[in-house]
Amino acid sequence: MNVIETSNLVKDYQLNGITVNALRGVSIAVGEGEFTAVAGPSGSGKSTLLHLVGCLDTPTSGSISVCGSDVATLKRDELALLRRRTIGFIFQAYNLIPVLTAAENVSFPLVLLGESRDSARKTALEALKRVGLADMGDRRPKEMSGGQQQRVAIARALAKRPELILADEPTANLDSVTAREILDLMLSLNRAGETTFVFSTHDSLVMEYARRLVSLRDGKIVEEAVK
Repeated sequence: MNVIETSNLVKDYQLNGITVNALRGVSIAVGEGEFTAVAGPSGSGKSTLLHLVGCLDTPTSGSISVCGSDVATLKRDELALLRRRTIGFIFQAYNLIPVLTAAENVSFPLVLLGESRDSARKTALEALKRVGLADMGDRRPKEMSGGQQQRVAIARALAKRPELILADEPTANLDSVTAREILDLMLSLNRAGETTFVFSTHDSLVMEYARRLVSLRDGKIVEEAVK
């Protein structure tokens, strides 16, 4: 089963009256359980692709299917529900809520899905344990290192047991040792749970870990390789 399918995906932006072609006819299929990196230099379109697949933006033309759902046919509330239930996000800036503890950051999306606060906290603590932060549930982001904050972000993405995790430059703000630890963690979680991971990156370390590499340049796929 393909978790992601895009066909002839195009995304144009207007910038100061100039049309910017971020994606120019991208067609890609990502199967269940893959650990795939979409790589390319700044401006190649890799983050745009992840944002479209994650239903955070809409394409200019072309089609997107995520976990069997044709994104174009979904209403706004249906898209929001697809994001919440099916897709986990990991961002380079972590995107944690500063005033909430680690456990509260992880449980917050579960509460939005209707889970009780007690049940959501239990699930959050289990997720934090899985990423090696069993004793840090009551710490706030400012009390944690960058690597620890990224682990919280991973726990938040995993807590709702998504079919797909999209990681946008997840190692960009980490030193090489911490980045390797984070990638080891994500790879082990991928193997254990068959969760599909798709990264956007220009980090050679992420490309080393990826089992499939899709290279973008100027909004087009220029090369694909499976290890």
